[in-house]
Amino acid sequence: METRIREFRAKKDMTQAQLAEAVGVRRETIVFLEKGKYNPSLKLAHDVAKTLDTTIEELFVFDD
Repeated sequence: METRIREFRAKKDMTQAQLAEAVGVRRETIVFLEKGKYNPSLKLAHDVAKTLDTTIEELFVFDD
């Protein structure tokens, strides 16, 4: 799985820590999400997308 979290976060001029605080996780979770090393729950994916003013489909690219 690839993510575009870093790209969308940069557009909003947010740090990893700020995004983590906004969605209620640790900064390390955002690091792992951005690297594609962590599959988020549906709720976390929704919260991240909502915070970054986008959709889950725009943020996460799932490999077939």
